[in-house]
Amino acid sequence: MDLSELREQCLDCHACGLCETRTNVVFGEGAENAEVMFVGEGPGENEDLTGKPFVGRGGKLLGDMLSLVDLYREKNFYIANIVKCRPPKNRDPLPTEREACIGWLRQQIELVKPRIIVCLGRIAAAVLIKEDFKITKEHGMIFEKDGIKYMALYHPAALLRDPGRKPETFVDLKNLQKLIKETCDHTY
Repeated sequence: MDLSELREQCLDCHACGLCETRTNVVFGEGAENAEVMFVGEGPGENEDLTGKPFVGRGGKLLGDMLSLVDLYREKNFYIANIVKCRPPKNRDPLPTEREACIGWLRQQIELVKPRIIVCLGRIAAAVLIKEDFKITKEHGMIFEKDGIKYMALYHPAALLRDPGRKPETFVDLKNLQKLIKETCDHTY
């Protein structure tokens, strides 16, 4: 199976109630051989309308930030979410919704084979790194599980709400760039 086949299966998912209110499944996109994968919690309104991850104001900010360290979704990273359908009113995905959907992400990880996974926000980090993840204390720290290096950044929406966190996020991005140079073969 490849990503396009997995995407086709995912587009027809009815594993949880989020399928009732979605406009589009937001599967993920980017370089299919990416060594770096970004994972958010779930799609928002703009993502639900377009079927693409991180395309609203937060997505623009994320793209601008990542370009500072030479990362571009069409070129050298892959981006997805824990849940593939928008929770109503952009609420946090419920544990049952995350559980119903996590298999899609696990298969994406299996197919892309990233060496580094960057969680965007506390919820993604709590699901992928450790349950009691504290974003304010542990952002930018490197964890390793099953041969993959993990780190978390503040979610772009959080940076829009609190721009004062941008300088520490820039430091985290520079550390990510260093980690990529030490860990990856073809990202740069």
